[in-house]
Amino acid sequence: MNTMTTPADTEFDQTRQEIRRVFDAQRATALRLRQSGKAERLLKIRKLKSALLAHKDEVIAAGFADFGKPAAEVDLTEILPVIAEANDAIRKLGSWMKPKKVWPSRMMIGTSAYTQYEPKGRVLIVAPWNYPVNLSLGPLVSALAAGNTVIIKPSEMTPHASAVIGKIIRAVFAEDEVALFEGDAPVAQALLDLPFDHIFFTGSPAVGKIVMAAAARHLASVTLELGGKSPTIVDETADLQAAAQNILWAKFTNNGQTCIAPDHIYVHASVKEAFLGHCVTALESAYGKGAQQIDSTSLARIVNQRHTARVKTLLDDATARGARIVTGGVVDEVQRYIAPTLLDGIPDEAKIMSEEIFGPLLPIISYEQLDTVIARINAEPKPLALYVWSRKQANIAKVMQQTSSGGACINHCVVQFLHGNLPFGGVNNSGIGSAHGHHGFLAFSHERAVVRNRIMLAKMFYPPYTSLTRKLISLFVKTV
Repeated sequence: MNTMTTPADTEFDQTRQEIRRVFDAQRATALRLRQSGKAERLLKIRKLKSALLAHKDEVIAAGFADFGKPAAEVDLTEILPVIAEANDAIRKLGSWMKPKKVWPSRMMIGTSAYTQYEPKGRVLIVAPWNYPVNLSLGPLVSALAAGNTVIIKPSEMTPHASAVIGKIIRAVFAEDEVALFEGDAPVAQALLDLPFDHIFFTGSPAVGKIVMAAAARHLASVTLELGGKSPTIVDETADLQAAAQNILWAKFTNNGQTCIAPDHIYVHASVKEAFLGHCVTALESAYGKGAQQIDSTSLARIVNQRHTARVKTLLDDATARGARIVTGGVVDEVQRYIAPTLLDGIPDEAKIMSEEIFGPLLPIISYEQLDTVIARINAEPKPLALYVWSRKQANIAKVMQQTSSGGACINHCVVQFLHGNLPFGGVNNSGIGSAHGHHGFLAFSHERAVVRNRIMLAKMFYPPYTSLTRKLISLFVKTV
């Protein structure tokens, strides 16, 4: 049976060949960059920063075209984090790159030792659609600081942002240093088929497993920034007004399409009604009342109609099973609009209780005992973030000691992402490895252990193994 080659097949074959050509071209550059110094790396970071600022208006326009995203949100969530990442690297790269001396252990008396940081080589950054500029260029800063070559694969779901990112990359870098390839799943698979030295992926746990499996074929290291259902706890001692304002800001920024957004709230039964009142007030203050919200210039849209339909399905399933809409619930699939929605009385079997929401729906769950909440959190996969609102230190300590999450905030939400001196990453289902600042530099670096001999004490253990050798070994076993 004859098979026909379509124009699409031919075009993809050409894309695959182009990907391979650029990947091969980056090999020589990666070898040269092993000897790159601070000045060369900082020059690239400074040029990237300048190019991003020069294209700021285009980034803002792209955010609106892809998401209907407010300009202030683009500044705050797309541009500011990259500039902060670049500035941190500019200030600290010299100390990050410097070999770190270590004291000899007892077994290593007579030697000196240090850790040398070397580039991993050719790296791949696979960026998501929800914060396309931030989550492409932020990791790029870390990769450049560590001295790598880079290929970036942005999401095809935000074409306007991808186009601007490509424009910035081409304005600053030769393709054998940093290149960008746009496209959907086949392009991503063509990239994953290549033997990169490191892959940095941001996205869902399901796709993260595919990326990790592809990396395993080449024994490539990975950084996986994934997601999960990040819980929030509001106890009976919390500042309810502050909690409501902050949690709803964190939740509905980017219309809920944030991997570290509060996914659901456990609120103590004694303060639930008061807390809900503060939430409704905070929503109306931020986005207007009722039908006014669809015209709010402070509220982004769902990325596309398919995701709008997915979130609507979660809402419809919850209400069909008896959940109560406290506020919101309005859906316009054509405009990719779902009103900021608070849900109460959600049964455990509702899909929204097991699937990551990634949209403007916020379940409110009443509780009586903190132990019950902790047990529910521990019964689920480890989340990327956990938030606790309390003025009772014993409750805070209990939650921190008895749960696990990639990161956490006490009386705040989502700002752990902006803290450049903290590692940002998940644990198990929510991710592997860390990013940002020095931790991002380390993610793209190999920490090479170097030992330099000064006194050759090891010759005491050379064969033939005499009774004296055995006594010396026994002495070391007792004293090391």
